[in-house]
Amino acid sequence: MTPESAPPGGGVEWFDNHCHLPDDNSEAVRVLRDAAAAGVVGLIDVGTDEASSRAALGRAVGLPTRVGTGDVPRMWATAGLHPHDASTAAESGSLDWVVELLEHDEVVAVGECGLDYHYDHSPREVQRRVFASQVAIAVERAAPLVIHSREAWDDTFDILASEGVPESTVFHCFTGGPAEVRRALDVGAHVSFSGIVSFKSATDVREAAVLCPADRMMVETDSPYLAPVPRRGRANEPAFLPFVGAALAEARGESLLDVATRSVVNAGRFYRLVR
Repeated sequence: MTPESAPPGGGVEWFDNHCHLPDDNSEAVRVLRDAAAAGVVGLIDVGTDEASSRAALGRAVGLPTRVGTGDVPRMWATAGLHPHDASTAAESGSLDWVVELLEHDEVVAVGECGLDYHYDHSPREVQRRVFASQVAIAVERAAPLVIHSREAWDDTFDILASEGVPESTVFHCFTGGPAEVRRALDVGAHVSFSGIVSFKSATDVREAAVLCPADRMMVETDSPYLAPVPRRGRANEPAFLPFVGAALAEARGESLLDVATRSVVNAGRFYRLVR
């Protein structure tokens, strides 16, 4: 990473609350080493179906041992079924693999799961049923819950009201505005901000970020998606997290160090991590 392309705030530690590492292990190692060089000390590698959840667990267990724990961020995984793929659960009739993977110490949450009415890759009634099932798993297992909600706020909150809200619940890659962030906070959830907060058009997201209490704010890349300014048009990486944090700090009128510190402290508390 050249000095010209280096993220802001050298020497500051960050935690990427939500990313999707490459399937290719050699590329994953490269991404992780760049992340470490940018100050990322920990990350959550998020599953979106059974295969990706198992792969994330495999990386969390195997890559630090293979590379050297001092060379890459500490990693944890999640297990969940994305709303895009909810139909696969309807076909198999089972989410037992989510429960199975939660038995591993490295798997720290259910998700990402939720509702996506923007793309509707799975029928909405199927999305609702599969999301409700995963919320129930998180409640029963007292596990953190990672929610994906896009253009489906009312149904998302209705399901949480019906199934219960796990003590640790986060709305990842938050795309709402002040009204939606208040609803999330009212049910006790955390809110995670991605590179969208740096987009010129994302006024509502920045207004929501201002309203979010510091102790319920999280920071993520959602890589390889949604690269922040000034990395728009490239595949996103955890190494770009400081750019997300810089945009968030500017929106909130806080220092980069304050936002970075919160990214580490809040994630550690939310996922009950031991570093």
